[in-house]
Amino acid sequence: MKIDVLPDAESVAEAAARLVAGEARAAVAERGRFTFAVSGGSTPRRMLRFLSGEDLPWKAIHVFQVDERVAPDGDTDRNLTHLREALLSRVDLPAANLHVMPVGREDLVGAAAAYAHDLATTTGGEGVLDLVHLGLGTDGHTASLVPGDLALAVKDADVAVTGAYAGRRRMTLTYPALDRARRILWVVTGAGKAPVLPRLAAGDPSIPAGRVRADRAVMLVDAAAAASLVGT
Repeated sequence: MKIDVLPDAESVAEAAARLVAGEARAAVAERGRFTFAVSGGSTPRRMLRFLSGEDLPWKAIHVFQVDERVAPDGDTDRNLTHLREALLSRVDLPAANLHVMPVGREDLVGAAAAYAHDLATTTGGEGVLDLVHLGLGTDGHTASLVPGDLALAVKDADVAVTGAYAGRRRMTLTYPALDRARRILWVVTGAGKAPVLPRLAAGDPSIPAGRVRADRAVMLVDAAAAASLVGT
């Protein structure tokens, strides 16, 4: 995994947006489309705002969600709420190119299967995303793959429903979907991440984040989060 340490969260967000934009242009030029899955969090919101200022072929870009809380549309707990504010309200992304996790359905398991089908169909049947953005929780979780949850063991589906975590059930991409991505972008900021970041960097399988495939990954991290990394 390639790790770049930058001075602060703003620098990380700006660099992340530039990387996403570069990947988008290259994918559209090579394959005619760019499929991008984004996680929630405060630093990604900064990244998405910077991304909204990039001159990109939005009609050829498809935005997926890495994970989502089971909450009503418009709720501040929803990652979609912040995705709309930070990016979607600022760019000309066609409505059909936004792929929202259907967490409002009564049958969540069926909804997860439907989202997996949408992912496969949009990517030409392969389920291969061009870029997946991931964050890191202080407990070592990423996406909504959290310690002790049954979704950690899912190998035969690209999307799963979790148990309650921090008061909400979640829908999340699984390890198979993450590991097939052409590129994984980790965006990690804040001193609270410093204790767990070396475990991610070392591929420690005892934390959920450490189980994600590392050979196609790049990590952008601020100085505060990197404080415990050897050699920084």
